Amino acid sequence: MLFALVLSIVMPPACGHARRTSGNGNKLPIAPQPFGSGRIGGVRMSDGLARVSDAVTIVRGEEELFRRTAHLFATVTDLTCAANDLATWMAERRSEELAAATAGRLGDIRIRKIYRSGVLLDSVSARELARHRDRFGAQIRITTEEINETIIIDRRVVILAGDRRAGRRSYSVITQPETVQGVMSLFETAWRSATDLAVYDAQVAEIRRLAPAVLDLLSEGVKDEAAARRLGLGVRTYRRRVAELMAALGAESRFQAGVRARDLGLV
Repeated sequence: MLFALVLSIVMPPACGHARRTSGNGNKLPIAPQPFGSGRIGGVRMSDGLARVSDAVTIVRGEEELFRRTAHLFATVTDLTCAANDLATWMAERRSEELAAATAGRLGDIRIRKIYRSGVLLDSVSARELARHRDRFGAQIRITTEEINETIIIDRRVVILAGDRRAGRRSYSVITQPETVQGVMSLFETAWRSATDLAVYDAQVAEIRRLAPAVLDLLSEGVKDEAAARRLGLGVRTYRRRVAELMAALGAESRFQAGVRARDLGLV
């Protein structure tokens, strides 16, 4: 919760009314804008791009974001990521391209990723995380806290995902050193309190097996006693499993657990 809350305060919102921040004179390390696509000095937005300040650029859409930042991954040595699930801007469609960009250098790249615990309730996602860890040598930890989709490249560039509007998501590309350092500090705090992927995966293995049935029973409003009988569990055990499921989803109520399960595609 703290990670997402403070990010929302210190970072400019990734939308058309993003607040202006004072620049430090540094140029953004993104690919130059093609001639004729519009000015980016905060006066007029171009197709997919708007310069908010010298240190903040708003990019609209995954294609434009990747086109303007992909070259950074060719030289990256420290890659830090945070996400609620695997449906990130560089997940499926770009994974192979990013792998090609870092080919032959994986041993020289430090990769750290934090994911929200609910992602491990899906067996396919759990296997994909393990595969990614083994393939790229990534360090992956799991947290129950709310996080914002964030990428930090070499501790000098932050890519912060905004809300999805009109079918396209906006992203803030930030290079202001003070802001980057602030986001990095928040990540380090979240990292220290998170749990290693293998450890957390072992902890949720049983509830992952029961999750679909438990979620169905909760959505049907079945009383605990009847639900426990259907699953062949004692009432106390069933309630403990429900509590574990809620914890994995980061939910404070059964209703909220259902909402988050739907968001993750578990029901």
